[in-house]
This record gives sequence, structure tokens and C-alpha cells, in this order.
Amino acid sequence: MSSKPAAALEHWIQRFLDYLRYERVSSPHTCKNYQRTLNHFSIEMAEHLPDWQALKPSYIREYISELSFQGLAASSLNLRLSALRSFCRFLLREGVLQSNPADGVQAPKQAKPLPKNMDVDELNQLLDIQDDDPLALRDKAIFELFYASGLRLAELVSLDMVMVDLREQEVRVTGKGNKTRIVPFGKQARDAIKAWIKVRGELAPADESALFVSQRRQRMSPRSVEARLKLWAKIQGLGDNVHPHKLRHSFATHMLESSGDLRAVQELLGHANLSTTQVYTHLDFNHLAEVYDKAHPRAKRKE
Repeated sequence: MSSKPAAALEHWIQRFLDYLRYERVSSPHTCKNYQRTLNHFSIEMAEHLPDWQALKPSYIREYISELSFQGLAASSLNLRLSALRSFCRFLLREGVLQSNPADGVQAPKQAKPLPKNMDVDELNQLLDIQDDDPLALRDKAIFELFYASGLRLAELVSLDMVMVDLREQEVRVTGKGNKTRIVPFGKQARDAIKAWIKVRGELAPADESALFVSQRRQRMSPRSVEARLKLWAKIQGLGDNVHPHKLRHSFATHMLESSGDLRAVQELLGHANLSTTQVYTHLDFNHLAEVYDKAHPRAKRKE
């Protein structure tokens, strides 16, 4: 690239950086990142760009695609694209461009991080609460039901006494979209709920319908449940990075690993779309390979 086009490109980059520093009062960190992106972009696109008026959406797409091919993380690609969009808006304001060529460029989708699940040993450690205090019995019942049913936190605190059938070991839940579903739970959750109901009257007024009540003699709040779970996780030697969603995710993961039945887990979790369950849960490769070997007619591999 000749020195004249290079100077034209650098001139507007400097004007933009001055605008960020003195008019927008952007942080030095932001200015440095934007400068690095724009300098890199102008070098990479040198053969196409005699000046910024020649900038086209295809150049930006090509640039982002090449960075993606090189393995740059989606979050970093989005930051680069954000810098280019801001710069193009500035050039549009200054009359250098007639439209923003970065507006039509789609940012790459960022992978949703999967919540960490707890393994079975960790869950056994958490649920091994040996205490007959009413609050401890209540908390054990909450945690057992969480892991046994995979309920959302909002669903659990919304439970009323009449929604739990101990004989059938089922709970009727009203989830997202006001949709009702029936979710089964196991013997240990049933026993824990029974133990809690025996002492529930020590905390709950006679006219209170909520299954789980606080020391204030009213329905527990989501924040209270989160706080109690963190407390017991520390008491049981698991640290304080345990939250209700981790129990729900552990339920889903363990159910899928044992059954491989994505549709059933979808119903239990109350997901409207199967794609949500696929993102929300994960299987280790060995289990997937085992299911594949058993199910696919042409999957017979050498012993």
C-alpha cells in the first residue's frame, strides 16, 4: 500500500480515537482496543482500501471470517466487530461514508456456557444432613426435591401443600407459560418431605398453603433458598459455589447419562423446545458412543 492511502486511513483512525477520548470520554482500555482493531483491520484490508470511502460490508465479513478461521473466540470476534461498527458510525457522522457497512454484518453466535453439574458423590455429601432441627429438615427436603425432580427455583418456592402427592410420589408444577406438568420424585425425597411436614406446623400458620415456609412464617423466597443452599454447601464441605440451578442441571445430566432419553428429560424439565434441553444438558462422549453402538444398524465396530 502506498504511503498516501495509508496516511488517509491513519488520519481517520486518529480522528476517531480523539473523538473517543475527548468527546465520548471513553476509557483508555477501550481506546487501546479500538485502535488495535482498526490498525489491524486496515493492514489486513490494505489491498482493497485506498481510503475509508471504499469500505464495503464484504470486506468486514471477510475480515471477521478469517479471524474466526484462525480460531479467535466468539467473544473476541464480537469485540472486533463492535469496534468496526463504532468507527463506521463515526465516519457516517463525518460524511466520509453514506451508510454503515458494518450494520449488515452478523456477529458470530457465542456458545452458551453450560452450567456445571455436581457428580453423584458431591450430591450425596450435600444431602447427608444429619440434623433434626426443623430448619435442617426443611432444607433437606428442599434439596432432595430439587435433585429428585429438576424443578426450577421459582417452581419450587411456588409449591403448595396440595400440589405434592406423597403416596404417588408426584408433584404438580406450574412452569413457564403457565403450563402445568406432573413430575415424579423418588423415595428419599418422599421421606425427606414427610419428615419436614411433621414439623412444618412449628413454622407455618394454620392458614399457610406454601409447602416450604421461612422463619417469618411465610412462603420462602428464592433468595432465601439460595442462601440456605450456599450455607449447607459450606457446612458439608463443598464450598459456596452451589446454587439451585446446579441441582437442576445435575438432575438433567444424570437422567440423560442413565437413560439417553432426551424427550423424557425435556418433559421432566418443562422445556417447550427440545433444542433447549440439548443445550442445557450434555453427555460424555463414552456414553454417546455406547448408545450409538447399540442403536445404529451399521455401527458394529471391532471388539
